[in-house]
Amino acid sequence: MSPRLRQVLDEIAQLTPEERSQLVEQVQQMQTLEVQPKKSWQDLAGIAPNLLNGEDAQVWVNQLRDEWDDRDRQVRAQ
Repeated sequence: MSPRLRQVLDEIAQLTPEERSQLVEQVQQMQTLEVQPKKSWQDLAGIAPNLLNGEDAQVWVNQLRDEWDDRDRQVRAQ
């Protein structure tokens, strides 16, 4: 056991039972975060193959932006 780990365990021994429970929860959360692998954008490839039904993605984005601009103008006009 490393000296640093021994020091940490000595500190833990001085905690109240409630504090130890909180510590265990925090350590478990840390472990959960470390275990989850990072997602890659490549993992999304093909997830919705016919989403645009052959429509060009940039055309679709431009139309969507235009729709939001129109909605924004309508809201401001009210």
